Amino acid sequence: MHSVGICGTDIHNWKKGYMLLEKYPIKPRGLGHEGSGVVSASGDGVTEVHIGDRVAIQPLFPCMECEFCEAARYNICPKIALWIGTGGQFTRYIVRSAKCCYRLPDHVSFEEGALLEPLALGLHAVQRSGVGIGKTVLIVGAGSIGMLCLLSAKAAGATETCVADIFQGRLDSAKKVCQTSVVLVDSTDGEEMAIKIEETMGNMPDITIECSGSEAAIQMAIHATKPGGTVALAGLAPPMATIPLAIATVKELNITCVFRYAHDSYRRALAAVSTGTINAKPVITHHFPLEKAPEAMEAARVAKDGAIKIIVDCYKQKE
Repeated sequence: MHSVGICGTDIHNWKKGYMLLEKYPIKPRGLGHEGSGVVSASGDGVTEVHIGDRVAIQPLFPCMECEFCEAARYNICPKIALWIGTGGQFTRYIVRSAKCCYRLPDHVSFEEGALLEPLALGLHAVQRSGVGIGKTVLIVGAGSIGMLCLLSAKAAGATETCVADIFQGRLDSAKKVCQTSVVLVDSTDGEEMAIKIEETMGNMPDITIECSGSEAAIQMAIHATKPGGTVALAGLAPPMATIPLAIATVKELNITCVFRYAHDSYRRALAAVSTGTINAKPVITHHFPLEKAPEAMEAARVAKDGAIKIIVDCYKQKE
């Protein structure tokens, strides 16, 4: 392994001990699923990759037999696994199916390879929410998923964007990623924040992509979105949440959910990066060596120094 990004899911699993719901506890295992590296060995009959190839590693393991996999929606396969055995990617070496390895062009860095997994989610969220030319978009949450949704929305043709977050440092970092307006979320009153967002954008957004998973943020997204618009829930939400459903109803909002990414999203992420359609490198704000992975996780959890995407360098450092 060379470069592995820290995801909010890693932090959730680290602190909560379960995946999405308490009934899905995480067995003792390594974390990390946004990685790239070099093929150092291969089994008999492997033709997809060769020793020495630089690859990004798609971490999902669907069954490829159910109705959802057949419909190219393997992200909702009932049997899908994010890890096999005990192997997360925060390690020096890992064994993965060759079918999960995507060769990186020479001009695409290992760090960009590590961004393909979260970028795939961003592209999927933008596709699910209907972002297109001329749309105005609010991104709630300026973490790495939020920023990659922002870049994906820009690439899809969004003309006006705004990013809202509780951390000023992250908003400062967001403005370095690409041109966008920002709003500091300094109240849990969703209606109050919606007014602030409308004043900043000059109108209510057509589409809101909620990337934090916070109950208050979901409420704010519903209040902020234009009547007839779309709220896409891409964050890791709590098992139960109170939302202003009556407001959503009278505004006739479309509420859509986003879970990971579908069949072609990872390949499209590689195409977007390799062609320069999306420059995801500014999303990376910090690097930590593998030996300091716990410190890196904590820095990601508290958005230390405006951290957006933290990369753990898993290769052996030179003395």
